[in-house]
Amino acid sequence: MHLIALPDGFDLTLEGRLILHHRAASPCLFVGRGDARMDMVRGNFEIEDTLTARLPLPVATVVVDGIGWRVHFATAEGVPPLATLQVIGSQLVPTVSDPNLNRFWLRLVAEPGEHVWGGGEQMSYFDLKGRRFPLWTSEPGVGRDKSSEITFKADAMGKAGGDYWNTNYPQPTYLSSRKYALHLETTAYSAFDFRHAGYHELETWAVPDRIELFTADRFTGLVTLLSDRFGRQPPLPEWVYNGAIIGLKDGNTSFARLEKIRAAGVPVSALWCEDWVGLRETSFGKRLFWDWRANEQHYPNLKAKIAALRAEGIRFMGYVNPYLCNDGILFEDAEAQGFFATDASGKTALVDFGEFDCGVIDFTNPAAAAWFEETVIGQNMLDFGLSGWMADFGEYLPIDVHLANGVPATLMHNAWPTLWAEVNARAVAKRGQTGEALFFMRAGFTGVQAHCPLLWAGDQSVDFSRHDGLVTVICGALSSGLLGNAYHHSDIGGYTSLFGNIRTPELLMRWAEMAAFTPVMRTHEGNRPRDNLQLDEDPHVLAHFAAMVKLWRHLVPYLKILVAEAVETGLPVQRPLFLHFEEDAACYAVQDAYLYGPDLLVAPVWQAGAETRTVHLPNGTDWVHVWSGKTLAGGTDATVAAPLGEPAIFYRRGSRHAGLFQGLSALS
Repeated sequence: MHLIALPDGFDLTLEGRLILHHRAASPCLFVGRGDARMDMVRGNFEIEDTLTARLPLPVATVVVDGIGWRVHFATAEGVPPLATLQVIGSQLVPTVSDPNLNRFWLRLVAEPGEHVWGGGEQMSYFDLKGRRFPLWTSEPGVGRDKSSEITFKADAMGKAGGDYWNTNYPQPTYLSSRKYALHLETTAYSAFDFRHAGYHELETWAVPDRIELFTADRFTGLVTLLSDRFGRQPPLPEWVYNGAIIGLKDGNTSFARLEKIRAAGVPVSALWCEDWVGLRETSFGKRLFWDWRANEQHYPNLKAKIAALRAEGIRFMGYVNPYLCNDGILFEDAEAQGFFATDASGKTALVDFGEFDCGVIDFTNPAAAAWFEETVIGQNMLDFGLSGWMADFGEYLPIDVHLANGVPATLMHNAWPTLWAEVNARAVAKRGQTGEALFFMRAGFTGVQAHCPLLWAGDQSVDFSRHDGLVTVICGALSSGLLGNAYHHSDIGGYTSLFGNIRTPELLMRWAEMAAFTPVMRTHEGNRPRDNLQLDEDPHVLAHFAAMVKLWRHLVPYLKILVAEAVETGLPVQRPLFLHFEEDAACYAVQDAYLYGPDLLVAPVWQAGAETRTVHLPNGTDWVHVWSGKTLAGGTDATVAAPLGEPAIFYRRGSRHAGLFQGLSALS
C-alpha cells in the first residue's frame, strides 16, 4: 500500500487501486457509541442498536514512522485524536483512544459498475452491490422473503422467518471486481453496506483488530491468497467417490430401505442415519435425542451392522452437535465436571431448542473441549465405527451466557462455529483419520476453512422458491467458495417442510440433477419424513436418481483433478463464471449457473415446470451442449432444451476432458 498525504486529507492506494479517499468534507472514518438489544429465539435473532453517538473524524494527520504510516484522526483541529490507523504492509491496524467508543465505521472507495462478492455463505444474492449485509451467525430463517406467505407464518410462529441476509455462515470478507479483497478481523457483530455509489461502508460493534487487504492480477490468484489466509481442506476421502450418501432416519428399517435403493441401481458410498442416537417427537417433527451415543433400542446391534456394511464398501455416518439434552446421560457427566457455559448465577445455562432444553458445552474450557473430542467423538463415534457425521448447529451460542475464557458471549457468538469445527477436526486428527473421516457443517465464520472439510447449505425449504429453495444452494456454493471453502453440497430435495409445503417429485429430481455436479451427493428425508416424498417411494424418482448418481460417478476422474487442485491452490470445485472469464462482464452477476472446474458449465433448472434453460455462455471459447452435441458460440445467451434427466450442461470445445464429457450423453 502507498499513502499520499494531501493538505486536506490523504489517499491510500493498494497496487495502484484507490482504497481510502479521505477529505475533511468526506471523511473515511467514524467512531461512536451504541447500546445493542439482542433477543434470540431458537437461533433466530432480533437485533437493534440505539446509537448515542456517531462522530465523523474529518481531521487527519499523517505521520511516517519506521514501519509505515500512521494516521491520527480527530473531530477538529487542535483537539486530541480519537482514532489512529496504522498502515503496515497491506494491513490497517486501528486503535481508539476512548474505551467508551464501541462503534467503528470505515468507508472504502467504490467505483461505478463495481461488483462485490463474499460475505461468507450468502444464499439470496451473489453480487452484494446495492445491499446491506449484517454479519451474524444465526438460523437462516424459513422462506427468507418478507413478502412471502411462508415467511410471514414462520415469523408469526416463532420469529423464524428470516431475510435475504440471514445466514448460518457469515464472514466479514469481500472480493471486489477491482481485483482486491478485504477482510475485517473481528468477531463482533458487523455489517457490510454496499448501497452507496461512491463508497462501501464497513460497520462493526467493536474496534476491529485489523483490516487486511489482498490483491492479485487474476481472480484465481486472489482466491488462492484468501485460501492461504484462511486455510484449506484435505482431499475428500477416497470412499466418497463410490457413490451417493443416502440419508435415512428410520431406525433399523433404514438398512432394508438402503438395500431397496441399491437394488434400483444407485451407487452408494455411505448410509447416513441422523437418528443413530434415537428420536423424540415434537410439533416441528421428529427430532433427534441429543445424547451422543448409539441408541440400541432404535438401532439394535448397530456396531455389527456398521462393520457388515463396511465389508461391502459402504460407510456409516451419524450426527452430532455441540449441545447435550438435560434428560440424557452425557449431560450428567458434563455437568458434574463443570463443562457447560453458565448463567448469571453460575449454574448451567439451559437453552430451549423447541420442546426440550440443552446445555452448551463450553469449548473455551480446554478440559471441556478435550472431553467432547475424546469421549463423544472419539469413543462414541469414531471408535464405534462411524466414518463421518453432520456436525450441526454452531450458530446458537446465547449472548447472555458466561464462558471460561471470560470473553463476552456477544464477541464469542460469531467465533463459535469455528471453535466447533476445531473440536471436530482435532477429534478426527487424534484418531489419525484426517482425510478419511468426513464431517460436514452449515455454520461458519472466519477460519472455519482450516478445520471443516465440507460445507452443506443448511435447511432449504422443500420447494423452488427464489430465496429459500433449490437456487439458493448455488449462490451459497459460489459465495463461500471464493473465500476458500472448496467443497460444498446440499440436502437433495431440501429439508424444511412447514405449513403444508411438501416436496414434489419434480423438485427431488431437479435437485438431484444439480447435485450430480457438486463434490458430494447426499440425500435427506427432511424434518417431516412421513409428509414428504422419499427416494424409495416412487420408482420413477428412484430411477432418475440412480441415473444422476451414475453421471456423478462418471465424472469422478475429473472431480479428483479438481480436488487435487483445491488442495494445491484453494480453488473451489464449483466456480463463478467470471473466475475463468473475467474479461466477460456479463459473467459477473450470474448466480444460477456455475463452472464445475474450469471446463464444465452447469445451469440447473430451478423453476417449477421449466423444460428449457437460458444461460450465458462465457466469451473466449465455444461451448458444446452435452446432450445434443451442438457447438454454441461463447459470449451469447443460449436457450436449450432441459427435460428431466438432461440438465443444461456444456463443456469447453477443445477441453482435454472432452472425451469424458461426451460420455455423459451415453448415460442418459
